[in-house]
Amino acid sequence: MKLIGTSEYIIKKSKFLGYLYEIDSLEEIDDILLKLKNEHKKARHFPYAYKLNNNAKKTDDKEPSGTAGNPIYQVLERNNLNNHLLVVIRFFGGIKLGSGPLLRSYSKCANDVIK
Repeated sequence: MKLIGTSEYIIKKSKFLGYLYEIDSLEEIDDILLKLKNEHKKARHFPYAYKLNNNAKKTDDKEPSGTAGNPIYQVLERNNLNNHLLVVIRFFGGIKLGSGPLLRSYSKCANDVIK
């Protein structure tokens, strides 16, 4: 596993942290997620998406359906990134964003990691 890039985006007191990793196996994904959860104990959500050979997965991690995992996965697709894991961690700031702004926030943070 190799950390390729990070990003940060803040909107209405919610903070989004993006992490892009190059991965070689599914086991690395669990290790990375565990490490990030230990590093960011106050974070509320850890949605992610990965593409590894013929395997792909995305998860919203308790965010409203389709607002986190799908926009993260679309960033991997648009940039033709295979063998990569993209995680966007959210620290809830106390203000509900709504599904549109939430989707755009995850998408922006994920895109910023690639740039």
